Amino acid sequence: MIYQFCAHTDPGLVRGNNEDSVTFDASSGLAVLADGMGGYNAGEVASAMATTFIRSELGRWLTEAGQQTAARDVRRAMEICADHANRAIFNAANANPQYAGMGTTLVVAVFQGERLMLGHIGDSRCYRLREGLLERITRDHSLLQEQLDAGLITLEEAAGSLHKNLITRALGVEDTVLLEVKELRTAPGDLYLLCSDGLSDMMDEEDIAAILRTDAALPQMATRLIDNANANGGRDNISVLLAQRNDNFTKRGLISRMLGN
Repeated sequence: MIYQFCAHTDPGLVRGNNEDSVTFDASSGLAVLADGMGGYNAGEVASAMATTFIRSELGRWLTEAGQQTAARDVRRAMEICADHANRAIFNAANANPQYAGMGTTLVVAVFQGERLMLGHIGDSRCYRLREGLLERITRDHSLLQEQLDAGLITLEEAAGSLHKNLITRALGVEDTVLLEVKELRTAPGDLYLLCSDGLSDMMDEEDIAAILRTDAALPQMATRLIDNANANGGRDNISVLLAQRNDNFTKRGLISRMLGN
C-alpha cells in the first residue's frame, strides 16, 4: 500500500499575491494546506508559518514514531503541533504591527496504512472520492455553516450569501484554538482532495467530482481543477492537494521492471 501526493497552488485572477500555502511529506504520509488572512501580505506569512512548522515538527515526529503508532498518539501530536503553530503565529502578530490580526485556516492529514487522521480549522476542506462518489469529510467552521446547521437558511440561500467567507475559527487569531480531528478508514483507490475556498467557492461539487473521476495522473487533475476555478472567475487564491491510495503501485512497478519498462 502506498499513497501518492500532488500539490498545486495558484494566485487566481483577482488577487495580487498568494496567501495560500500547501506542502506534503510523502515519507511520513503528511499533507498540510493553509489559507491565510490579514492585510499587508500578513496572510501569506501566517499560512507559510503554519505549513512550514507543521511539516517540520509533525513530520519529524511521525518519522520517528513509525507507521504502527496508536491513533490517540497521532491525534495528540497533531493537536500539540497545531497549538504550537497557533501560538507562534499569534505571538508574531502581536509583536509586529504589520502582522496584526493575521491568521490562517488549516487542513492537516496523516495517512498511515488504512488509517487517515484528519484535522482542520476554518473553511478549507477535505473531500473523498470513493467508487465514483464525492463526499466532503470536513465541516466548515464558518458563520454560513452555523446558519445551515441551525436551519436558518437553505442550501440555495447559502450559495448566494454575502457571509460565505466569515469563518468562526482560525489558527493564530487567539492564543488558543481547537483543532477538530477525526479518524477515518481508507479504502483501495480512495482519492482525497484538500483545498482552499478559492476552489470550493468557484466550482460546485459535481464539477469537482467529474475531474476526479477521470483516469488522469494527479498533476493533470490538479491543473484541471485550478484551470476550471479560474475559468469560473478565479476570485481568490486556489490551492489543491491530492492524495491517492494505490495498493497496486509497488506490484506494477515490479512487473514493469521485469518487463524492462
